[in-house]
Amino acid sequence: MPKTILVADDKAAIRKALCEMFEIEEDYDLCAEATNGVEAIALAKQWGPDLVILDLSMPVMNGYDAAREIKRILPGTPIILFTLYADTVRKQLMGVNSPIDLIVSKSDSANLIKHVRSLIPV
Repeated sequence: MPKTILVADDKAAIRKALCEMFEIEEDYDLCAEATNGVEAIALAKQWGPDLVILDLSMPVMNGYDAAREIKRILPGTPIILFTLYADTVRKQLMGVNSPIDLIVSKSDSANLIKHVRSLIPV
């Protein structure tokens, strides 16, 4: 059974690219797409995904705040923060109590599947 992924990004082109990336992967299915953190939380509650990918900068609620709530609801679910500002925010957002399991730069999107596999192997 494929692992399920929830993706939240306010840019439709990025969501589409991620959907296409996961469509060709037999071991992973995209279970839901959100355009902001509030939607991501609601969809995480509804679907209980195996992994969540969140953009940092989204309207309504940013990815970091959404990650904190998703971790509270689904504490065992790995969360990837997918952002253009990975190098800048890594030291600020990663730590002992961080809800983020991994920060991946959008410029490193070619390796996103490898990062997903490191968190939820099949």
